[in-house]
Amino acid sequence: MLAVLGSALMSVSGCAAEEPSPDRPAPFVAGSGAPVVVPGSPGGLARTATPGERIGDSDSRAAAADVRFAEAMIPHHRQALEMAGLAGAREAGDAVTALAERIAGSQGPEIATMTSWLASLGRPAPTVHAHARESEYGMATLEEMNQLRGARGAAFDSLFLRLMIRHHEGAVRMAGEELRGGTDRLMREMARDVVSGQRAEIGRMRRILG
Repeated sequence: MLAVLGSALMSVSGCAAEEPSPDRPAPFVAGSGAPVVVPGSPGGLARTATPGERIGDSDSRAAAADVRFAEAMIPHHRQALEMAGLAGAREAGDAVTALAERIAGSQGPEIATMTSWLASLGRPAPTVHAHARESEYGMATLEEMNQLRGARGAAFDSLFLRLMIRHHEGAVRMAGEELRGGTDRLMREMARDVVSGQRAEIGRMRRILG
């Protein structure tokens, strides 16, 4: 997966545009819907395309949906890493410990990839998540995180699984929004990985709970 993401990342800042293909969508015209973000020169700021401007003849294929996806998924992943990092010291069972290790192993590199992608657009990675959208994307509240920090053993396992299932379901919804509205190859590839990988983990977690 990382090899695919790395290859796609190179295409964001690469040389001349290629002929359209299933993986590289044809140029499109910016309309009156969601704004389309166009990167500036190296080290410069991104800009919003004007209505009627052809997008895709240049190297960039980033739309507003792609930026929203990266800026929302980074803090979402960070909370998953925080939750996973609690397992070792909370006497978690073997199955939950193994799951937490898989989450850390996959989502840490994804954060790094999205952070680099945003930097290529001149945008910093977000430092905090939007509390108003916690329930929409399944993020744990402060109260729930404190409950998880205080749990041990079987109680930790049960709470961790219930919170992480909801968390993963929120990530899948977020990825679905990217696939419906995004245009950037790298972000769309990452969204597909989120959907397939986290749906599989949801199935595992439900079996552990059952």
